[in-house]
Amino acid sequence: MERKISQQVRGYRTKDGAGVSLVRVLGNGTVEEYDPILMLDSFDSTNPDDYTAGFPMHPHRGIETISYLYHGFMTHKDSLGNEDTIGDGEVQWMTAGSGILHEEKLPVAERMLGVQLWLNLPAKDKMVPPAYHSIKKSEIEEIELDWGKLRLLAGEFEGRKGYISKYLPLDYYDIHLNPNASAVVNTDSERSVMMFTLLGDAYIGDELIKEKTAVKLTSGDHVKIKATDKKAQMLFVSSKLLAEPVVWGGPIVMNTKEELNKAFDDLKKGTFLQNKISY
Repeated sequence: MERKISQQVRGYRTKDGAGVSLVRVLGNGTVEEYDPILMLDSFDSTNPDDYTAGFPMHPHRGIETISYLYHGFMTHKDSLGNEDTIGDGEVQWMTAGSGILHEEKLPVAERMLGVQLWLNLPAKDKMVPPAYHSIKKSEIEEIELDWGKLRLLAGEFEGRKGYISKYLPLDYYDIHLNPNASAVVNTDSERSVMMFTLLGDAYIGDELIKEKTAVKLTSGDHVKIKATDKKAQMLFVSSKLLAEPVVWGGPIVMNTKEELNKAFDDLKKGTFLQNKISY
């Protein structure tokens, strides 16, 4: 059965961190429909003033953050002692788990283009030890196809395997369609699928979707996509549906109000970090 679009969300311009200009696409109002993706922020600028302020040190608990930069750079530093920079076409995957502090610096580049996802952790894994992992270009298979190419950022595609995350594995693809090209992407009918038009307009399930738009797909075993007379670049995310309660407060996402209150209480008391390195 072919997947169709059940909902679409166009992003809006806002600022976050120390003044980073971005397009927020998914957030508090889309939690249920896009489960388990909590947030999607899109970055696209050739003006360094839009992003070099970065995101100063801040806490997270109960989620994973997944940053993908097709163009540009991001330097991560955290309370575990990790410090790492990704560049064009690479991914940062951070498991906040029981609690982590991190900062993200965005150095000057010709263009800053990419997204950050917040992925909900299952209730049983909310308090796992925090961790950081980067997926470098050498680990990302770029698959040339008749209609364009697919970059396998994580998970599996037609028997090929990329990085497999530990708690809630994703199939995460960066799909590039040639002008007027069309393709069929096979999907696991048991999984939740969303797509995001990163660059250019494109047809998804026969509907024309504007650039910087997220769409949630109905159930099915495949989705049809097609470019206009211009190239299109879109992100595809397939994952298990959690269908668990979400209680969200700023950078912390838990399952109950009591858990959320405890997280903020831990922050006040200085007991938030269970795994840390002192600077």
